[in-house]
Amino acid sequence: MNETYLYPYSAQEARIRNQLHMWRESYRANVACRNAIEETIRQNFDGMNLKKDCLEPVLAEYGYKRTEWVLATTLQELSWDGRFSRANKQWAARRYIPQDERHNAEITVRSHPAILDGFVDLYRKAYQKLGLFGPEHCVGDRAEQDYIGKVLVLSPDTLKESCWSQENQLWYAHDGFGCSPHAIGRSVRCTCLGDGEMTRWNRDEFVGVLDEKFLPDWAKESLSQFQQEEAAESPSMNNQSM
Repeated sequence: MNETYLYPYSAQEARIRNQLHMWRESYRANVACRNAIEETIRQNFDGMNLKKDCLEPVLAEYGYKRTEWVLATTLQELSWDGRFSRANKQWAARRYIPQDERHNAEITVRSHPAILDGFVDLYRKAYQKLGLFGPEHCVGDRAEQDYIGKVLVLSPDTLKESCWSQENQLWYAHDGFGCSPHAIGRSVRCTCLGDGEMTRWNRDEFVGVLDEKFLPDWAKESLSQFQQEEAAESPSMNNQSM
């Protein structure tokens, strides 16, 4: 699998950050991914139907993140084209792609839009089957929420694809400046509900607070344990302060 880092900024921003080498490597991988998408569509479209397994070799080589980046860029570049479904256009619009007119155009997939639309459908279905949490599983306004004592959803973009699972996405927030929506500090001290690891993430790396109705049973058990431990520690901490 191509392990090249998916660079999230434009060439102009990369120049400012002195990271042009990272941008170039990512750009080359994006172009290669575009070519792979075009080739698999060419090989697997029989004139009427697109084979359902045509997505697999692209994902195997370039992964979900880069494939999504190229597809979302393409649909944003071709947003005027009525041959793409409204649902797929809305899906692509939710993906942040930095403005970079020349280079975005160069990674735009050149397959027939109606056929490519079907390929996007296949990608979205494959991603949905992974069962990952996203903004649609969260409640409240992330920009205004206090995170202390909440179950947070870590963005899949933050995790390596090899670590993609609900167990690695759910974190219980303890404290940190990042728990406050308007603090200058962004660090959140939290514990993974999946394996109990405690670490710090940046507030911006979470997609939001999980809606309780989506909390899995295994996570409820972990959450209850953490809350009991915190409750037990609180009296002793208060006594020490007295």
